[in-house]
Amino acid sequence: MRISRKMEHVHYALELGQTRQQGLADIKLVHNCLPETSTDHIALTTTIGDLTMSSPILINAMTGGAHETESINRELAILAREKGLPMAVGSQMSAIKNSEVASSYEVVRRENPNGIIFANLGSEATTEQALRAVEMIEANALQIHLNVMQELIMPEGDRSFVGMLGRIESIVRHTPVPVIVKEVGFGISRDNAKQLRDVGVQVLDVGGSGGTNFAAIENARRPAALDWLNDWGTPTSMTLLEALSVYPWGSIIASGGITNALEAAKVLTLGASAVGMAGAFLKVLRVDGVDALHAYAEELHQGLILIMTALGANSIQALTGCPVVIVGDTAEWCRTRGIDLTSYAERSNQSK
Repeated sequence: MRISRKMEHVHYALELGQTRQQGLADIKLVHNCLPETSTDHIALTTTIGDLTMSSPILINAMTGGAHETESINRELAILAREKGLPMAVGSQMSAIKNSEVASSYEVVRRENPNGIIFANLGSEATTEQALRAVEMIEANALQIHLNVMQELIMPEGDRSFVGMLGRIESIVRHTPVPVIVKEVGFGISRDNAKQLRDVGVQVLDVGGSGGTNFAAIENARRPAALDWLNDWGTPTSMTLLEALSVYPWGSIIASGGITNALEAAKVLTLGASAVGMAGAFLKVLRVDGVDALHAYAEELHQGLILIMTALGANSIQALTGCPVVIVGDTAEWCRTRGIDLTSYAERSNQSK
């Protein structure tokens, strides 16, 4: 019996792993030898749009839509509940078209009745479908994911993307929860960020390249691979800086190949207010098990507290006052694109 496309994606995500070419080696935090704080003073609370979250670590959209994926979402939802993490489900379109698989998403709210949960649909969704997705899991926000290159490589994928922005604008106007537009691993440019801002999108998840590679995943599913497209996309460091030139603090989720507390601290110091992680959580769960998954989440939190103490930043927002030097390909990209990096390096710990 052929496995579902959802489980194929899980299989190839684990088999291919993450590219780790997210550009974060170019981000250099400046050591503060006089931090004047304590680990007891550090707060991990943060803001995304109108939502206040107890942790900046988001379990980002992964899966759902097949009976085999329900156990994955159950374990992730339990983790979210126990560690106070917000969580997004994978695309719910399959459940909107086939109610028999709705349980693979509904399990997240059942296991985490009081948590912050994001619904998820693609940009092909109608306003009615968006409302149904939110209602299905009593979501606190809705992610609209953008995956043009994935669809183009996917043998059964979409070939027309006419009307995407108009549908997003309609969803923003008629959905009673915040709408987050999320890339799946190819990045969001400054110009695209402006377009989304102008139609009322409150929050972006930049989804840069460097993590799970959906071009490579779809090529692995194709009888004739278009593997010359496997490097398509903008690395996380670059797309994050593009988006930050348009959106203010509290409006950006950084994702794409982030796997540890140092990488999370780097994107938070640049100006993201939350960090989306999917592939790293999936790998730990499927390879090392549930206990290791919970230990990993705790390690992320404790690592962030350690780094924030070393930098002298008592809050997630205070990290944006810490100096950071941007070098290498990321700096060259920003210079070419006209994005000023001077203000990042000239921040002063003493000014906080």
